[in-house]
Amino acid sequence: MSADVIDGKEFSLRVRNKVAEGVAKLKKDYGIKPGLAVVLVGEDPASQVYVRSKGKQTVEAGMNSYEHKLDASTSESDLLKLISKLNEDPDVHGILVQLPLPSHLNEDLVINSIAPQKDVDGFHISNVGMLGTGQKSMVPCTPLGCLMMLRDYHGSLSGLDAVVIGRSNIVGKPMAHLLLRDSCTVTIAHSRTKDLKDVVKRADIVVAAVGRAEMVPGDWIKEGATVIDVGINRIDKPEGGTRLVGDVDYDSCSAVAGAITPVPGGVGPMTIACLLANTLTAACRANNVEEPVGLTA
Repeated sequence: MSADVIDGKEFSLRVRNKVAEGVAKLKKDYGIKPGLAVVLVGEDPASQVYVRSKGKQTVEAGMNSYEHKLDASTSESDLLKLISKLNEDPDVHGILVQLPLPSHLNEDLVINSIAPQKDVDGFHISNVGMLGTGQKSMVPCTPLGCLMMLRDYHGSLSGLDAVVIGRSNIVGKPMAHLLLRDSCTVTIAHSRTKDLKDVVKRADIVVAAVGRAEMVPGDWIKEGATVIDVGINRIDKPEGGTRLVGDVDYDSCSAVAGAITPVPGGVGPMTIACLLANTLTAACRANNVEEPVGLTA
């Protein structure tokens, strides 16, 4: 069999269009224009590209984009003062501090200084706790994007056996909570899991988020399973140069899976789309306006 390809580019465009419709309605009905503030400290090249892309897509969705680019030597106190100012700004509904931060800055302290209701990355400890206990929260963007694609493909996820490979705070743990909330039977696998192949082989849904290039081969995948590949790894090509691959071996996994996300063009485009969705959700919640359906967990 050949797996259905879950096209993240196409799906993310649908999400961004839905966000734009929600933004237009919010402006028309209530005179509210959502605003997203992105804070970049230092000059990490990958972060700079990502921030530019976020700003461009924010404006395209009809929102206000506020970019704060700070020198790499910025003190922790100055960064916290900026975040405090953004917390109090009624025109800013979402705040994102681009990671990684320079080594002299405490990432946990910085992230937890963001007002939880404006934490569109979903990393604040309050949002982590509310997600874990099934309460309304801001949901991390990448797991939210994965969940949206799974719901779109399967309809109901109830009763499905899901294995999440990877236990990071950014993807693995929140992904497991989201799948559990949709009534999956969830296993979190990791580097110490015994008989990993057997654990993965029983899953109807496999979410690979471990950060190791092509770690999961096709003979780990149950026939007809859905494979969501969160990994983005750059490897050398035999003929020279490099290419991007995921955490699963695409060719062998797609031969047995029922559906699979490619790398690139799968989960990746969903991350920014869900950041925009979270900003719209935050703006609606801040103003006691009904949230658009289908843009959060």
